[in-house]
Amino acid sequence: MASRVLAATASPYSLAAFAAAGGAIVVWGMVNAVTAIGAMNADLDKPAPAPAVAPVTAPEPPPPPPPAFVFDAPLPGRVINSPFGLRQMPWEENGRLHEGVDIAAPAGAPVHVVTDGIVTRSGVSGSYGRFVEVAHKDGFRTLYAHLGRDAGLKRGTYVKRGTTVAYVGNSGRSTGSHLHFELRNKAGKPLNPALFMGKTFAEKDDLPLKAAAKVGRKVRLAQVSRWPEGVKAQMAGKMAADDEGVVTRVKGGRVRMRINVVDG
Repeated sequence: MASRVLAATASPYSLAAFAAAGGAIVVWGMVNAVTAIGAMNADLDKPAPAPAVAPVTAPEPPPPPPPAFVFDAPLPGRVINSPFGLRQMPWEENGRLHEGVDIAAPAGAPVHVVTDGIVTRSGVSGSYGRFVEVAHKDGFRTLYAHLGRDAGLKRGTYVKRGTTVAYVGNSGRSTGSHLHFELRNKAGKPLNPALFMGKTFAEKDDLPLKAAAKVGRKVRLAQVSRWPEGVKAQMAGKMAADDEGVVTRVKGGRVRMRINVVDG
């Protein structure tokens, strides 16, 4: 029985079949190898994908520098009723420079410092009444006068723009409740505050210094509703001494004068 199996295994037909099967396996492996190598070569021939690049945005421009000078209004929302320039009061013989502006407002209204500065002095004057003065950069000074009361800020106190420095009143030689506001340069020369109030200046050269220092030749006759107490007494004495007439008081602080007429 063993000899038959051996004979069958050693048969030339069996060897040929085995060789054919082995060759097929080798050929299949070679084909697969060639296919794999071809695929690898094909992948190598393909261009590498471009790396993902984040979109480039232009850098934002830097913020503009802060303005060199910023001036607020001392009484926001209020208007000037007596401007800067030559002015003649009813009791004066000639005009004189009104060195600031008058802003009418009710008594007790808060008065704000127009730009950052340091309180230099405060007190009471015969003409200005109660006042506060503040120094600012580049030698500017502001004065707030005819006040009812100040805010109690001591000399040397640093105040930011918009800080309440005082309250509107009717002190000194005043014809009614209002704020007298002045602005002066480092030489002490008065400037027209209207050209600065509520304005911003990018650079120092933008300041309207020449225009603000200019004083027109026109003299404006002031209209007042009430004469100051000291002036009324002074005018009454003058009229009586000159025998020019009689000055009497009327309601509201107004003054009425009766002039003597001499028949000629």
